[in-house]
Amino acid sequence: MSTIDILILAIVLSIDACVVSFSNGLIFTNNKRANSLMLAFSVGFFQFLMPIIGYFLAQSVNKYVEPYDHWIVFGIFILLGFKFIKDAFKKEKTKKIDCYLCFSYIFLVSIATSIDALGAGVSIAFTKTPILLPAIIIGIITFINSLLGFWSGYLFKKFPIKNLEITGGVVLILLAFKVLFESIS
Repeated sequence: MSTIDILILAIVLSIDACVVSFSNGLIFTNNKRANSLMLAFSVGFFQFLMPIIGYFLAQSVNKYVEPYDHWIVFGIFILLGFKFIKDAFKKEKTKKIDCYLCFSYIFLVSIATSIDALGAGVSIAFTKTPILLPAIIIGIITFINSLLGFWSGYLFKKFPIKNLEITGGVVLILLAFKVLFESIS
């Protein structure tokens, strides 16, 4: 994968964290700085860690799936892309709260928003790209986008989240076809 591909992937993977952070920005009126930093650090860390886990899981089965790896990457990106688009049409309810985020909430949100990154780590392994730089880029971009999402939610209170998720899904689908066509040519 090229650096541009990795940056695009990192931005797309960070959308879930951005959306979750945005919704938290909408509901928090106190302790904003601490909550935004705790959430951003946690989701950024898990977005860094999960591709590494996926990468090494894929390495253990790589010799068995190598002839089909481009199809696996294609399938993962297609599934993730359609998941993003489907999730864009789900409605969420928010309520106003004035406390700190609890550890269990942050942990579960971090895991939930980084499952896609696990699959991306598998895909990165099949493209034979070393994992450390992509994982760092994914983690940093997720941290930044989480902070931006939180403060956007707090400042603007209305943001087209649905459009971001649909765009992210379309980008993942396009990346899937790019990987497939590169492997054919």
